[in-house]
Amino acid sequence: MTLPFKKDDLILFTGDSITDGCRDRDRDLVDPASLGTGYAAMLAGRLGFEYPGLNLRFHNTGISGDSTHHMLARWAVDCIDIKPDWVSILAGVNNTWRRYDSNDPTPDNTFEAEFRELLERVKNETSAKIILCSPFLLHTDESVSRMREDLDPKIGIIKKLAGEFDALWVDFDAEFVAATERQSPSYWAFDGVHPTIAGHALMADAWLRGVAG
Repeated sequence: MTLPFKKDDLILFTGDSITDGCRDRDRDLVDPASLGTGYAAMLAGRLGFEYPGLNLRFHNTGISGDSTHHMLARWAVDCIDIKPDWVSILAGVNNTWRRYDSNDPTPDNTFEAEFRELLERVKNETSAKIILCSPFLLHTDESVSRMREDLDPKIGIIKKLAGEFDALWVDFDAEFVAATERQSPSYWAFDGVHPTIAGHALMADAWLRGVAG
């Protein structure tokens, strides 16, 4: 596997609860407890173990419940000021979720404008390279499945932006769809949204393959 990272690179994971991974937000970002217990922590462990000579560094600023609007409000602190070499972003499912649980929809044009602003700030205010990850929903029940009508266009927007901003693309959604041919959707994400430990392992593996090209 050929990875694009250089020695001492700082990789920042950011997004919503899936990236948050129950991390201890009271810890300094260099504290391993601040990485949480999800795919971000799994990747930090695997890359650190397999490529010790690279001395890669990892930070996690994902926050449970965040939509693109929330991320924009804290983007300076949670991304720009950190001065990462790589920014891996997983966002969008809460923009969809809030339409159904709070009657607070995010129109696609608003979603694109907010996501674009996140990326423009990374491009204009840092030297970081970007990794964009697709949000996902698994068919655990009809109430979750009906959200696809809102999420699918947003996935398309993120993929389009990945091309515009020369970002690496990690298609978590396609990976989970393929995985449900091997086990039930709830095996990978118990509520269709939040991954199980097996789901996080799937994400870590997919992320590595995505960035390796």
